[in-house]
Amino acid sequence: MSSYLALLMFPALMAFIIAGFPIAFSMIVVATLFGMIQFGDVAAYQLLTKIEDTASNSILAAVPLFIFMGAMLERSGIAERLFGAIHLWTRRLPGGLGVGAIIMGTLFAASSGVVGATEAVIGMLAIPVMLKHHYSKSLMSGTICASGSLGTAIPPSITVVVLGPVAGVSVGALFSGLLIPGFLMAVMFLIYIIGVSYLRPEMAPRVVETEEEVDWPERIRITLVALLPTMALIFTVLGTILMGLATPTEAAACGALGSILLALAYRNLNREVLWHAAIKTMNISAMILLIVLGGSMFAGVFFASGGMATVQSLLMDTGLSPWMILGLILLIAFIAGFVLDLISVVLIIVPVAMPIVRMLGFDEIWFCVAFLVVLQTSYLTPPLAPAIFYLRAITPPEVTLKHMYRGVIPFIACQLVVLALVLAFPWIATWLPDVMSGPSWR
Repeated sequence: MSSYLALLMFPALMAFIIAGFPIAFSMIVVATLFGMIQFGDVAAYQLLTKIEDTASNSILAAVPLFIFMGAMLERSGIAERLFGAIHLWTRRLPGGLGVGAIIMGTLFAASSGVVGATEAVIGMLAIPVMLKHHYSKSLMSGTICASGSLGTAIPPSITVVVLGPVAGVSVGALFSGLLIPGFLMAVMFLIYIIGVSYLRPEMAPRVVETEEEVDWPERIRITLVALLPTMALIFTVLGTILMGLATPTEAAACGALGSILLALAYRNLNREVLWHAAIKTMNISAMILLIVLGGSMFAGVFFASGGMATVQSLLMDTGLSPWMILGLILLIAFIAGFVLDLISVVLIIVPVAMPIVRMLGFDEIWFCVAFLVVLQTSYLTPPLAPAIFYLRAITPPEVTLKHMYRGVIPFIACQLVVLALVLAFPWIATWLPDVMSGPSWR
């Protein structure tokens, strides 16, 4: 098979996906077919080697641990208690419920890293209250989608755990590189919600008279009880990684244990909670790791067939500047995010893009952070935004797709501003890894 024929792997993959085959099996089948055409029976050994490589990757062991931690936070009622404490402080602000949802999304993202779980939990807690207070359905929809999407851009993100080994970049360095852009994005979301609620109060009415006032000592007690254990969990996971005290896998294990202890401390730990958390962890982990395996097989056959060298020569022969090539890669990732889940986009595009990025002389961590911001933007962008499909499953019928599409547009604009800042000022993504010497675990 010529190296140009290797490029047909991508149209073949898209054909399988459009036909309705699961993404993991589509990548495995395409890799097997093209591998047999090129290498014959030897392809079987190559593909079996990828199974062993995936199974023995210590970083990927963090995936089920992070998922279990998020599932425990969701099932044990910790998130509900935290949302109530945040609401005590934000309800008098313009758009206070939306502000609380964004803060909740930021804290939940920093403690679990599971995008879908973050949006589902926040949506189930905030949507009934927002509807009761007559919030604009578009503002409500955009706020919930945006808060859930922060799980991609704020560490510890499952997508980063997968991206690090695929890109050959330290997961610890990626976590520290994402901190400033992720929290900058959350701040921009807050500024927008407060601004639009102040200028157009009918979109986010302040209805506090019907709520019982809580005195200051009780408010502080509720906040400390809800917030301090969650912050301790965030430090256990994220702080130990950034300070070099633990590898991502070790930190994930501590976080999983910490979520069990928190549920026990709040007296919400029982057999049913553990069972549901374990089942959810098994289902999501099996899906993610099977996709990782399929992506590893697909990339292995593509590289061995000379596809990478062909892509490099095609891009170099176009005469495009390095920045235009970088922009083309990010645009392809943005479009791919419409039809594929985030991890599939990482596994298909990053193995091809990283050698080109290195050859063009761009910083690896900076590119990966920009890539993740692009993925988060595609996660929100209609018409095939995954965030909207998550929201559709938990909203009442009166909240329509039109409300959702209209609501996410301002938040997409905020994300594009953050992307522009990261591209224009690379230090936003590289300063913290440099200061903290970028932990070197992979």
